[in-house]
Amino acid sequence: MNPLNPSEKSPSGGLSEPEEGSPKARQTWGKPVALVVVAVIATIAYWQLGDRLSLDYLAQRESQLRSLQQSAPGLAAVVAIGIYVVVTGLSFPGAAMLTLVFGWYFGFVQGLFIVSVGSTTGATVAFLLSRYFLRDWVQRSMQARLTGINDALEREGAFYLFTLRLIPVVPFFVVNAVMGLTRIRATTFWWVSQIGMLPGTAAYVYAGSTVPSLEVLAKEGAGKVLSWQLVLGFIILGLFPLAVKKLVSLFASQPTTEEVTST
Repeated sequence: MNPLNPSEKSPSGGLSEPEEGSPKARQTWGKPVALVVVAVIATIAYWQLGDRLSLDYLAQRESQLRSLQQSAPGLAAVVAIGIYVVVTGLSFPGAAMLTLVFGWYFGFVQGLFIVSVGSTTGATVAFLLSRYFLRDWVQRSMQARLTGINDALEREGAFYLFTLRLIPVVPFFVVNAVMGLTRIRATTFWWVSQIGMLPGTAAYVYAGSTVPSLEVLAKEGAGKVLSWQLVLGFIILGLFPLAVKKLVSLFASQPTTEEVTST
């Protein structure tokens, strides 16, 4: 067999196996190994964080959490960002409640920064996992959504992603996974997600910053924290991109001065 031609048939008549250490062999084994590593990390993270991120667990350790923030504020912020990246990047449930908790814990300004960076970074991690490791699974399980989103991206470009982020009618993890299979660049996905999610993130963090204690949040639930003003704000946010799109289409359909004078 010619070693320079890996597709050449072996004496038995079948295709020869890629030689160990060759680029093709590394490519063959690289993706399954990476998937196993991701699965192990996800399992360990869920096992370690699952109970510890529950609201009841955190409420019981409220004083300890405050002591950690006062003694090592930088470490607390870094750990918080890391936790948020893991939760959103691996599509664990509870991101909305975690946003309220971080608003209570860090206050509005610092909490907004931490959640914004963590959520966008986590979304980008999920986007890259879908693009490079989970493509086949996403195509099989989300084909209908993929077709619709691809068509919308062709028509509207990154503005469509901005709309999806501003109006969360499509689940967060679905947007991340499906966008990974489109032709949108990772950098574009990152900054559009950062801007599009910022208003909603700010509303949730602000709501969390008004909570007097985690015990109150655990007893009353998120519904008591989200006031009618915040709900109204979400409605306005949802109508905003639709209004902008309508105005753009109206201006685009208006005849120019040259067209008017020539008729």
